Amino acid sequence: MAEHRKKVLIVGAGVAGGIVAEVLKKRKNCDLEPVAYVDDDPQKQNTVLHGLPVLGNREQIPSIVNKFGVKEIIIAMPSVPGEVVREIVEICHKTKTQLKILPGIYDLITGKIRICAIREVEVEDLLGRRPVSLNIDEIADYLTGRVVLITGAGGSIGSELCRQLAGFNPGLLVLLGHGENSIFDIERKLREEYPDLALIAVIADIRDSRRINRIFNCYRPEVVFHAAAHKHVPLMEKNPEEAVKNNILGTRILAKAAHLVKAKTFVFISTDKAVNPTSIMGATKRTAEMIIQRMDGLSATKFVAVRFGNVLGSRGSVIPLFKKQIASGGPVTVTHPAMERYFMTIPEAAQLVIQAGALAEGGEIFILDMGEPVSIVELAKNLIKLSGFEPEKDIRIKYTGIRPGEKYSENLYSAKEQLIATKHKRIFKVVSQKNNYSNLEEMLQFLEQEQDFTEEKIIAYLVKVAGLKQSNKDGDLGDR
Repeated sequence: MAEHRKKVLIVGAGVAGGIVAEVLKKRKNCDLEPVAYVDDDPQKQNTVLHGLPVLGNREQIPSIVNKFGVKEIIIAMPSVPGEVVREIVEICHKTKTQLKILPGIYDLITGKIRICAIREVEVEDLLGRRPVSLNIDEIADYLTGRVVLITGAGGSIGSELCRQLAGFNPGLLVLLGHGENSIFDIERKLREEYPDLALIAVIADIRDSRRINRIFNCYRPEVVFHAAAHKHVPLMEKNPEEAVKNNILGTRILAKAAHLVKAKTFVFISTDKAVNPTSIMGATKRTAEMIIQRMDGLSATKFVAVRFGNVLGSRGSVIPLFKKQIASGGPVTVTHPAMERYFMTIPEAAQLVIQAGALAEGGEIFILDMGEPVSIVELAKNLIKLSGFEPEKDIRIKYTGIRPGEKYSENLYSAKEQLIATKHKRIFKVVSQKNNYSNLEEMLQFLEQEQDFTEEKIIAYLVKVAGLKQSNKDGDLGDR
């Protein structure tokens, strides 16, 4: 039967590559036969590992594929940066061979690695940086045995937060969300994966102060992760009142509730769009950051915020949109050729949020070393190639123009802010300019007392409080 098996070349002769080779050789009814490795380490050349020869480096992949009739290539280098994966994919792409990859380092960290999880290469693999390593002892100390509440628990980041937090054995995990279907889904998945976990699902609107106060008084959370938000820039440009109600008033209500029950830590998820905001969404997030910092000065609870860039694979993100457009034969739409963004994966975002809670002393805004921003055009081209097509030849790229609220590029901190190192070498905290809390309080009083506020009044306050810049009325790719 061996002659009917597909010959496999493994890229990477390290520990991960050895696991792939051993499991493929031992697995019954497997149609894959590992025949060799390639590895760039000169000391591994012309050696035999796990019964397989190391035949060369990455540049020799095409000739090895032709010589041995390789039908599938598996990249088994889970800890290398995305730049290296991107270079290897470019070489493998010349062979027209089926290409797969071992689960990324984020899967290794979260304990999800299984040989059956070898999968197609995704664009996320090409963008990855070296992983954020978590300080497990610090995290366990502030989460284990605690009552932990997550808002937006059914969302892209919120649900991943729930999955990762469950692994630290909290005393009770409270899943709070407004959408019943998404909360139903994450509750069911967590009960299946963690049958002994104390878990409660709560449907509530964070803008309903009475309901939120009852929930906090009932469960008395010690740690709160606030991931609920309206995040899509173009939609919020058209619906500023809803952005203000959810992102500003909702955050205010939650922060006051956490203070009243004497929660130990409150972590607010912000965005790079809060820096020098040109959009309603970004300005509401900047205002929410100020609420968090203001509350920290008034409360024993440690209030902190975490800022990061666009999150790959989150709802409304460019990746699912690009995939859908490619599946339809194109074109793939990009707003402008100069557009670029900072990117991170959903697991990485969740890990940053959790680690920030461990680092919290109160009042900080944390950011991650995000590496270099990524060109959206290059992102589109890479995804087209991974789908087996040639950009502009098989699938066209169409430029549609920048949208209201959009910037060509984003920053994680402003010129008026200063970065300071933390004890975690990849995470920094921002020391910001002095906030004008009198303007903030004036705005909050107006929003809380006025039932029918106009768009013009909302924008005027966002200009005054958050520094909303209306000169560039240009939206966002929706990946926060």
